This record gives sequence, C-alpha cells and structure tokens, in this order.
Amino acid sequence: MPDIFTLVDRYVDGLFAPEDEALAAVHETARAAGMPNIAVAPNQGKLLNLFAKLIGARRILEFGTLAGYSAIWMGRALPENGKLISLEYNPAYAEVARGNIARAGLASQVDIRVGAALDTLPDLARDETEPFDMAFLDADKRNYPGYFEWALKLVRPGGLILADNVVRGGNVLVPGDDPDARGADEFNRMAAADPRCEAVVAQQIGQKGHDGLAVVRVR
Repeated sequence: MPDIFTLVDRYVDGLFAPEDEALAAVHETARAAGMPNIAVAPNQGKLLNLFAKLIGARRILEFGTLAGYSAIWMGRALPENGKLISLEYNPAYAEVARGNIARAGLASQVDIRVGAALDTLPDLARDETEPFDMAFLDADKRNYPGYFEWALKLVRPGGLILADNVVRGGNVLVPGDDPDARGADEFNRMAAADPRCEAVVAQQIGQKGHDGLAVVRVR
C-alpha cells in the first residue's frame, strides 16, 4: 500500500502535471536501458517548467541529463528561439536522452554535451558568450560546490540556480563519510553565505522520499 506522501504526489501529478506520451516514454526507455530511477517527479518537472516561465528564461543550463525527463519539462518552457544545454557524463545515457528529446519535438532546442561537467565547462564558457537565465543542478552531489561556482559565473543577475537533492533524507545534518551528503551540505552553506546570491532550501517529501530543492537568485 503506497504511503500518504506517494498518494498525495499522485493526486498532485494527476491534477497539475499529467504526463503525455513523450514524457511517459522517458520512463520506459530509462528502464530498458537499466538507468537508476532518480528522475524528478512529474510535479517537480512542472515546478521547473514554471520557474523557467516566471523569469522568462530563454537559455537554460542543466547539470545531469539522465534520460532527458527534466530537460523536456524545462525545454517546453522555452520560447521558439530558446536553448537548453544539458551536461551528461555517461555517453549511453546521453544517447537515450537524445532520442527522448527528439520524440518530444525539442531536438533543435536541447543540446546535450557529453563528458565530466567540470572538464567541459571551461569550453562551454568560452563558446557560450551569452549568459544563462537559469541553471538546474541534478548530477553527482559531491561536485555540487564546483558546479555552483560555475553556475554563478554563467547565470545572469536576476537569474535562478536550482539544485535538487540537497537534503538527502536529513543526511546533510551529519554527512559523515557520505560524499554526496558532504557535497550537498557544502553547497547549502556556500549558497547561504555567498554575497553574490540570495537563497533558500525548500524541503520536499513525496514518492521520491525526503529531500529538498535549493532556490538561488543571482544578485
């Protein structure tokens, strides 16, 4: 029997974030490829979509593509001339994501770059001279501090940096030897103290468990 948080998630998803064929296909292709079940929930995808629309985002940078689920939600918020660049470490995941993004009709707007993000970001910063309006961090948490520094350089004043999984079931309180909890905790402390931004973490409880989303506005 699903717990109450999963039931409420399904209720919210059904009302506010029903999946169409393209979004449902992402889950199917991810399972077939043996990917971990760690994509954002539909209601979280809709939240990303709304954040992008609220700030009029035309350029979005994503850290961690997986099968392309969040990229589709954010890509659908872009204007016709908008662009989303998604950074993915795993070439096999990137290939699956490209197929899903093409199925959603976003191939011309979503560009997936393959490789370790901290290695590819210098080239991206050199080639992409126009700032981004929004960045979404949803890759390996141990590298969130480094990703955050890059996002602060690449996102315009007034833009947003969103970071998923920054509570980790409460493990950020005592990270111990968990490198992902340590990375999330360090990211949270950086976002709280950095004068270049203003931020907050919203706890989230649902079908993905207990976690949190950081919302950072670049000054």
